[in-house]
Amino acid sequence: MRLTRPMLAATAAAAVLVLAGCGSGDGDDKAAVPETASGSLEHLAAEVGCKPTIQIDADELRQASCRKSDAHGKFLLATFATDRGQREWIDGAKDYGGHYLVGRKWVAVGETENVTATLRETLGGNIEEGQDHTAHSGH
Repeated sequence: MRLTRPMLAATAAAAVLVLAGCGSGDGDDKAAVPETASGSLEHLAAEVGCKPTIQIDADELRQASCRKSDAHGKFLLATFATDRGQREWIDGAKDYGGHYLVGRKWVAVGETENVTATLRETLGGNIEEGQDHTAHSGH
């Protein structure tokens, strides 16, 4: 299956709406962060102790849902063939809110910021936040 840019954006948006919802919070980045993990989707999932449920298995993007046994909540894990594909996916998804843990050619989207913070303790990476949907502007 070949994914187009609109398909990637739609997938990212759906993932954020399903997993992260519209919320915000203040993260605490003071804890020591390990070196950022790398590897296949299955390798990253194994690092955090989850068995991934594959949702998309394409050349450009592999995506799975996970539930970490020692954390409350689920998360989405995606790996990308290119840095550009990853950045386009994240930029499209951020319009829908959410909490993102970003590594090289992978991203984890947490149901809550606590999920991404817990994943970061194992996988490293950088936390990025989506658009805050708690304050709505009138149109």
